[in-house]
Amino acid sequence: MIQPRPGTQLRLAPPVLCLSNGHGEDEVGSRLALALIQLGIPVQALPIVGEGTAYQRQGIPLLPVAQVMPSGGFIYQDWRQLWRDLRAGLLGLTGRQLALVRRAAAQMKLVLAVGDIVPLAMAWWSGIPYVFVGTAKSDYYWRDERGPYRRAWMGQPVSDYLPWERWLMAHRRCLGSFLRDELTATALQKRGLRAFYLGNPMMDGLEPRGALPLDPHRPALLLLPGSRPPEAYRNWALMMQVVERIPREVQVYAALSPNLEPDQLQARIPPQRSDVLLVWGNFGACAHRATVVLAMAGTATEQCVGLGKPVVTLPGGGPQFTLRFAEAQTRLLGSAVHLTSVEQAPAVVGRILERLAADPNYTAELQAHGRRRMGSPGAARRIAAQVRDWLKPPDPVLEPSEPGI
Repeated sequence: MIQPRPGTQLRLAPPVLCLSNGHGEDEVGSRLALALIQLGIPVQALPIVGEGTAYQRQGIPLLPVAQVMPSGGFIYQDWRQLWRDLRAGLLGLTGRQLALVRRAAAQMKLVLAVGDIVPLAMAWWSGIPYVFVGTAKSDYYWRDERGPYRRAWMGQPVSDYLPWERWLMAHRRCLGSFLRDELTATALQKRGLRAFYLGNPMMDGLEPRGALPLDPHRPALLLLPGSRPPEAYRNWALMMQVVERIPREVQVYAALSPNLEPDQLQARIPPQRSDVLLVWGNFGACAHRATVVLAMAGTATEQCVGLGKPVVTLPGGGPQFTLRFAEAQTRLLGSAVHLTSVEQAPAVVGRILERLAADPNYTAELQAHGRRRMGSPGAARRIAAQVRDWLKPPDPVLEPSEPGI
């Protein structure tokens, strides 16, 4: 068992508050919240940038301050999105959220911050102990197990977590930080932080629910256009330019968000590929069945790589899946991802299919690579169990509290 930070005493109070800031982060937060509830720990959630659909789907109660911002949380990819959010009332919303977090924290034991510096900073602002689950950042953006992708500045090791983020993670009220991969956790441990790796919760909940109406003896190309309109419709239009040049013997199907309208998707399918199958609500089955994936998505792409699937990506117009985002994702996920253009994508898909057919070791290599970059299922349960242990009242003799904590 990971020991709690010396000198930190948790107050006896009702539930845990879970903060998260984005669609993928809400999914991770909801899995962690559900795992805590299954261990008998009540949880409330505050989705910072959306309506909290993932929490609502699991029956997790929400603090009542949700408001959807135009960017959907993707201001890091395009600063014009920040301006749109500001015009839509971002500052006022943030102020209300900060006030609500401080009030709610007075009745709680712990804040569980899921995502990046935004929920991490809010957790610090709460004034009570907190735990951080980092989903956005990884040292794989800068290096892999062999070393840095390019020469480090002044010979210093580069961390994807900036100094102010590391300060929040090192604060005496931060019981610990769970990172998305072992490479990042080990590097932060060497800097003296209480950083741990128990797996990546993104890989939980991907079990197939029933079979898809696809021929098991033919290769299948999975399409991931993203989850947010209107960007997903623009991504879909680009993908259709690729699909119309994919041989008919390759089955084509799409895993789609409930945010997307069937009519808008059907209207863009080329007549010669009218057999494209549209699937809602069974992403696990879609991801497991794929032979190759054509993706313009964030979390779903990472999950496919974790399952050992080769992925072809196309840069789009954003706000999420821009060229910058796609290049960063390629560094994060490594050799399983092939970033290319609309014109070259059919040939890239063809080469991957040929290699899968000719090289019996390629599938095993992809699966091992996926486990290394994304981990194995069960992380939410393992992290929740550790949080439960930290929530147990400490021995007042062995663990004296500090004033003001």
